[in-house]
Amino acid sequence: MFAHGFHGYMEHAFPMDELNPIKCTGRGPDRQNPGNWGINDVLGNFSVTLVDSLDAIYTVLDRAEFEHAVRLVIEHVSFDQDSRVQVFEVTIRMMGGLLSGHLIAAGEVDGIRMKGYNDELLHLAKDLGLRLLPAFETGSGLPFPRVNLRTGVLEYEVHDTCTAGAGTLLLEFGVLSRLLKAPQYEIFEKVSRHALEFLWSRRSVLDLLGNTIDIDSGVWIQKMSGIGAGADSFYEYLMKAHVLFGDSEYYAMFEKAYNAVMTHNRIGEGFLYQNVDMDSGMQATNWVDSLSAFWPGLQVLVGDLNNAVKGHFTYFSIWQKYRAFPERFDYVQKNINIAHYPLRPELIESTYFLYMATKNPYYLEVGAVILEDLERQTKTSCGFGSMQSVASNVLEERMESFFLSETLKYLYLLFDEENVFNRLHSNFVFTTEGHVLPLPRNQSLARSGGLKLAPLICPKYTPPSPVYAYFGLGAPTSWLPVSIPDLVHINRLVGNPDYLSYDLLFKGDGRAPTCVANHTRIVASALFDNIVQESEVMYVVGVLDVVDRWVSVLVYAGFVFFLGRFVSFLKHWAE
Repeated sequence: MFAHGFHGYMEHAFPMDELNPIKCTGRGPDRQNPGNWGINDVLGNFSVTLVDSLDAIYTVLDRAEFEHAVRLVIEHVSFDQDSRVQVFEVTIRMMGGLLSGHLIAAGEVDGIRMKGYNDELLHLAKDLGLRLLPAFETGSGLPFPRVNLRTGVLEYEVHDTCTAGAGTLLLEFGVLSRLLKAPQYEIFEKVSRHALEFLWSRRSVLDLLGNTIDIDSGVWIQKMSGIGAGADSFYEYLMKAHVLFGDSEYYAMFEKAYNAVMTHNRIGEGFLYQNVDMDSGMQATNWVDSLSAFWPGLQVLVGDLNNAVKGHFTYFSIWQKYRAFPERFDYVQKNINIAHYPLRPELIESTYFLYMATKNPYYLEVGAVILEDLERQTKTSCGFGSMQSVASNVLEERMESFFLSETLKYLYLLFDEENVFNRLHSNFVFTTEGHVLPLPRNQSLARSGGLKLAPLICPKYTPPSPVYAYFGLGAPTSWLPVSIPDLVHINRLVGNPDYLSYDLLFKGDGRAPTCVANHTRIVASALFDNIVQESEVMYVVGVLDVVDRWVSVLVYAGFVFFLGRFVSFLKHWAE
């Protein structure tokens, strides 16, 4: 899939920014409509798909293709463009891609330095950083949301930005400063850290942050607080800055922010997280968005596996309902709020991290379901198309760069356990765009903060037992990560059928069940009523299996007996 999408882009679109996956043509910035933010925020005439995918090419294809891609970037990419782009998007896609590509080319990942490489990607990242710096010249130090790469901030630029947009620059800007080393380039880390700390200083008494803020006054414009769009990666970068840079002050901020989310945004037992008012903590909306599906992956990094498992199962249940993930899902109406699916990676990202943490093959099976759905529903002759609506499966003319750099890379890493990044274990972090930033070998990137932290001990994860899952793949080698009551609760929460897929005809030799054709059988259960078997979705074997199996056999035998008596009665009556 990755080769199909990447080679489709290279054949039909490069050196333009993106592939039009239906027409099989290239796409760049919309010069005719400067207000087309969905395009112009990201596409700046700098081959964004290639740059964003550099470390994915190394991960999925091979080093030869990676080195060829590096040479193409050096030859074709320039930031001397009359393009008004979004600071956040260009930082995470372009600067992150360049820095990650540089670290691989320089041998920081596998110890092999690319022949003839003279740090050109790092120099490109520096040039981009210098062009973005004017955005930080505001009353608060929060950056303007957009900047023209050639002329700087335009006079009519808007003066509001979102929490994620201003607070998710630290990893890329910080690594840039530390790789360049010279004192004059410390400015990159300084401005990005100040922006993050200023946002944190504007938190409410509940330690919650709003969604949109005025960059001059620091007054919140939109006070909705959540973990999804507009705020998501702010939390992610607090934790990952601590991991990457070894600065305890970032973790101290993260700990307060995380506790606030778990206190005020978490609904009940942690299956969903609601948007609330940052001052009162009162519920503000009835929906969750697809970006918030990154949260279980972050919880894995934190060590909160039990909550990560529950949240992920809910998000995957939404995926199963539509065979994709709508941009927004209304959990009160149990229906779509915004139907678009632009091939986002967040659910796959969390699936990958949960598998790496638990090694439960259930998450491999989740990945297989998502992979097959993407292949079946979004593949075109030259790439993959975003879904205009998960309800209609109509594709649109867009394959965003993150589909290659994140969605397919995380899927590939999920199944390739021998990949170099899976063998590095914890010696790197992924940015919010999925770019790999290795932890420094010689501590040249690390600087300690001033706070002393107690040793961090991750709680031991104990899976619910004994509930095992079948996906038609053989013996029950994976276990459901949630309990049976939680499974029923989640299905009701998202509006899925009330089912538990009990294996009624389990073979004694350990092979998968044979009742694949029975999709709607209602069976008796010692725990729940009206349990619908969905054999093609999953099979569950639990401690009550033997009881349920014999109960079912007796019920079936009784039904056949009474049906036979009833038929005999009808024949006798007819005579």
